[in-house]
Amino acid sequence: MSVRRPYDDQQLELFRARAGDIAARDAQDLMSWPFFSLAKVRRVTPIDFRMGEVSIRVEATAEHGMATIWDADVLIWAASQIVDARDRGLRTSRLMAATPYEILTFVGRSDSGLSYDRLKAALDRLQSTTVVTSIRQPSERRRHRFSWINEWKERLDATGRPLGIELILPDWFYAGVLDDALILTIDRAYFHLTGGLERWLYRLVRKYGGRQTHGWSFDLAHLHLKSGSLSPLRRFRFELRAIVQRQPLPGYRLTLIDDPDGRQRLIFQPADSDRIVAPRQRRGGTR
Repeated sequence: MSVRRPYDDQQLELFRARAGDIAARDAQDLMSWPFFSLAKVRRVTPIDFRMGEVSIRVEATAEHGMATIWDADVLIWAASQIVDARDRGLRTSRLMAATPYEILTFVGRSDSGLSYDRLKAALDRLQSTTVVTSIRQPSERRRHRFSWINEWKERLDATGRPLGIELILPDWFYAGVLDDALILTIDRAYFHLTGGLERWLYRLVRKYGGRQTHGWSFDLAHLHLKSGSLSPLRRFRFELRAIVQRQPLPGYRLTLIDDPDGRQRLIFQPADSDRIVAPRQRRGGTR
């Protein structure tokens, strides 16, 4: 006899997101692995990533292109709403409703016609991008295929003015959000980061660095692989050096060091650390 999970195989109840100031939460699986395009230009080349037992393939359509790391702000908004409601004892659902204004203001964007058009384009990319992954699958031979949004629609009044948006989240994402161990609070200043690489880097740093005094480090070739970026390693190194010079990541300090074997490593530590301490090396990433 199969066990039916409470959010599966049932008619979904509408979960109305609430306005107001709530903490921004991100899903750790999305922070750790290459799920999104980091470029502002349209990407259709798939992400095909394998590391150990983890496999990820992200595919895009020619019409919309791959969901970007800026599009992922919608998923951060959704995760934040779900966790906030659950913590207040309210029932949540994969079927969510909100106004464009509520989503846009949460992610730090203006409530303009252009912002609304960009939001709809982001929803189209999230819906049309497909992911196949082994992450959180009980069997090594099992893969989960989904889109970031199963479907979405907008509601209009009699004059055609938008009243709100409804969307359905995939079960894979929703299950991860409901697991406390897989959610982290992020600094809302994240939404003001303009570069795709620095946004990706903040999420990775927040996931692995936490509040450890000695931080964490990765060698640059390993970082390049985890990013899923189409940029060659040489260009990736150049862009990382520029980020280290600017120090844009809220709450963290970045340093590049050279290993005795000639490899470069990126160290990230809480910004209030007194001094830089090189973490011990552990494969690609170190603690």
